[in-house]
Amino acid sequence: MSDLPEYETLLLTRDGRRLTITMNSPETLNAFGAAMHREITQALAFAGSDPGSDVIVVTGAGRAFSAGGDIARMQHFVDHPDDFAEEAEGAKRLVFTLLDIEKPIIARINGPAVGLGATIALFCDVTFAADSAKIGDPHVAIGLVAGDGGAVIWPALVGFHRAKEYLMTGDILTAAQAAEIGLINHVVPSADLDDAVDAYCAKLLAGAQQAIRWTKVTMNIELKRIAHALMDPGMAYESLSVRSDDHRDRVAAFVRKGKTGPKP
Repeated sequence: MSDLPEYETLLLTRDGRRLTITMNSPETLNAFGAAMHREITQALAFAGSDPGSDVIVVTGAGRAFSAGGDIARMQHFVDHPDDFAEEAEGAKRLVFTLLDIEKPIIARINGPAVGLGATIALFCDVTFAADSAKIGDPHVAIGLVAGDGGAVIWPALVGFHRAKEYLMTGDILTAAQAAEIGLINHVVPSADLDDAVDAYCAKLLAGAQQAIRWTKVTMNIELKRIAHALMDPGMAYESLSVRSDDHRDRVAAFVRKGKTGPKP
């Protein structure tokens, strides 16, 4: 009998001392509905305290890492903006759960990582992307503030000017473009993605676990300081933008066009 928890939208698997969390709703490109939004934080919290693993891999099933927000959930918040308070608290829990995990977390970006999907990937410690993958945070494209972590992690990785350039337009980058500016670590052919992730995980697992963890913990002190400063105001501004006519109109336009592409 497996000692791993079971989830509606996630699949947890173990290979030796490596634990993989797979966002497992390929039919929606692993978009974040209410269940996945809740379960990803629960799964990460489990992974952080799991005595059976030393390395965590986060990835997506099917063609995408995660296409971001679920449009039906956005429609709900347009009609019931007060409900967004719970979403805001959930976003903060997710970011700080990621930052509190001492074990190294590797993002295996097998396809589009957009909006919240991009945020999760970028808060991982090392990122490997297939050359066919794309990454971006298009909150502004749907009339929302990029308050759920993007404004924290993008400047930390690529500097303020680069982060502003992309977060103020919501442009989506190819994996090669993202690697060129330092947003992600590695880009490899899709066929080589598993081998690259496996090799790096094996190197970590062969290392001194306490030294690796405490080195990460030391570096995350500064990221936590930034996150503590920015997450509350960022989510407050995003909560305001949820109530804007601009956001309402853009969500309606998405629905009218039947758009199924990347969302925040």
